[in-house]
Amino acid sequence: MGKLTAVAVKAALANPGTYQDGDGLFLKVDKRGGASWTLRLQRDGKRQDIGLGSAKLFTLAQVREKAGELRKAVKVDRRDILAERKDEASAKVTFREAARQYHAENEAGWKSEIYARQWLSSLENYAFPKLGDEQTGAIVAADIINVLTPIWQEIPETARQVRNRICTVLDYAHAKGWRSREAPSGNSSLKAGRGLPRQLKKTENRKAMPYAALPGFITALQRKPSYSRLALELLILTGARSQEVRLATWDELDIEARLWTVPADHMKRGKSHIVPLSDAALEVIAKAHAFKLPDTDVIFPGASGKNMSDMTLLKVLRDMAEPFHVHGFRSTFTDWAANEGFPDAVVEAALAHKTPDAVQAAYRRTTYLGTEDKPGARVNLMGAWGHYCLGREAVTKAGEGTDVGETSKS
Repeated sequence: MGKLTAVAVKAALANPGTYQDGDGLFLKVDKRGGASWTLRLQRDGKRQDIGLGSAKLFTLAQVREKAGELRKAVKVDRRDILAERKDEASAKVTFREAARQYHAENEAGWKSEIYARQWLSSLENYAFPKLGDEQTGAIVAADIINVLTPIWQEIPETARQVRNRICTVLDYAHAKGWRSREAPSGNSSLKAGRGLPRQLKKTENRKAMPYAALPGFITALQRKPSYSRLALELLILTGARSQEVRLATWDELDIEARLWTVPADHMKRGKSHIVPLSDAALEVIAKAHAFKLPDTDVIFPGASGKNMSDMTLLKVLRDMAEPFHVHGFRSTFTDWAANEGFPDAVVEAALAHKTPDAVQAAYRRTTYLGTEDKPGARVNLMGAWGHYCLGREAVTKAGEGTDVGETSKS
């Protein structure tokens, strides 16, 4: 028989304090007028306080009945009621929602806008397709391994980052009460050599296509026009990085001036970069414009109309049975330019590389773009490269100042 009565409960609501009914059930009334029922039990030697709801909504008889059910569940059925409740709460929060909320709360304190954007995009590209709609409380190590397996050996550094970020989101969900357990540990089931295979140590650079094979590859690439193939072709023709092309928007282009200004937050070094557009590059852009979608400003949108993932361009190569890497085309361009005798400084500027020598960096401030009347070395370099890629007769040589407009006559 409990100690409280319905009359005593009604009186207690006006007097802050804790009122025991017995066998772990008690009523707590705070100074602000809040009143709640709590059941205190012991499970595996540890105390558990289980909330039973507001005393203004549930009567003494109702909470006594509920308390009896919970005592049986804990003491007889050996259930972990608190863990079950957390899992029930997690059913309302998907991994995608948890990741976006964590990102929104923490991005302001990260080292750069580029890192903040890359942090979320890595999950969008690799984790969301398989985990995005899953409940945070339901995700186990096997689900994470399923995400990582396709990229674990192909792009090992990215795969490790994705693993760590998934676990960070799950730990965040645990702290929020959306998940009853912390994330699987990178030192246990998600460690290389356990749930995941040991990553192969690769000391070689990303495999690059020999430049002698490039014109034939471009011809094959053009046989089946698509956004992904056009994006890869522009990447090759401009010497750009994957990210710069995939995130490119129409407002970055000045077709009349034949220039593409890549904004700082799309660049690896965080500095904007101007790319002279050759005839070949402008042809690709014209093809992309013919297929321009009305609801996006992205030049090469993915399936959803947003930015395509960095795996999309690699998939083009794999579908064409090419063993090379997307980033390797920058090496292909470098090898060709060296063979043609273009100065290293011009090539490095085209690739947006940092000048290694501090003194040179301080004094060498030219962009090698020249002027409208007298195109610079980089304009000639990209024009010659475009002609080579398309198998056309080049009209510019290393160091010559031929008007870029003449390239269209070849």
